[in-house]
Amino acid sequence: MYLEGFPRKYVAAQLHLHWGETGSLGGSEHQINSEATAAELHIVHYDSDSYGSLSEAAPMPQGLAVLGILIEASQQPTVTICSVCERLTPNVDLFQTLPFQVGETKNPAYEHILSHLHEIRNKDQKTSVPPFNVGELLPQRLDQFFRYNGSLTTPPCYQSVLWTVFNRKAQISIGQLEELQETLFSTEEEPSRPLVRNYRAPQPLNQRTVFTSFIQVGSVYTTGEMLSLAVGILVCCLCLLLAVYFIARKIRKKRLGNRKSVVFTSARATEA
Repeated sequence: MYLEGFPRKYVAAQLHLHWGETGSLGGSEHQINSEATAAELHIVHYDSDSYGSLSEAAPMPQGLAVLGILIEASQQPTVTICSVCERLTPNVDLFQTLPFQVGETKNPAYEHILSHLHEIRNKDQKTSVPPFNVGELLPQRLDQFFRYNGSLTTPPCYQSVLWTVFNRKAQISIGQLEELQETLFSTEEEPSRPLVRNYRAPQPLNQRTVFTSFIQVGSVYTTGEMLSLAVGILVCCLCLLLAVYFIARKIRKKRLGNRKSVVFTSARATEA
């Protein structure tokens, strides 16, 4: 698997997951509109035109290109790519014509990985995963993404990554998420500690520019922001109504006062 649409060719070298823990919100290292997801997949590529390996490219500026896929758990049916996706290009027509299939709630693409977790329950254990189509791990609409120059999220945090974070999310079942959160442990010794919360919290942009490949249609606000905006509008309307009421009342009182101050003089009294 490799990426196109860049000045150089980036070849996939490894992939890994970040997740939270059971009963807590969050787990992804990126957020869209301040909303995190339960987990995040990173597919790491390196500049094969300039360097011979991932380790050689890691400390170099734009030596790495990483695809970030936000993952959310759902009881609804999932939609996965069923065709081979060997190239990531900015060709929108290509992405729109890729065939998709609706599967069961359990995501079969991610099951290629998650079904082997019981074989590596403890730190430093290894297992072999049969070959599968990595492209099936990607979400729909590959033409909708965010891109920026950033860093690795694990030490030594080299500032060498060209990040591509997809706007659409991949779906896995709640059972698959729980399997990810509850199967792995940091040590074989007792008491064992679950391997959870292996993600880094979002960091400040530090004047980085984030580019988007699409125009976001609809609300760009979170639920909390929309609620705050609605409350603010209602308060402003109430204040405006109160202001109109008091102004109208003041004008009315002034008119009544003017009527009382008018003196009528009888015509007969004037002639006498």
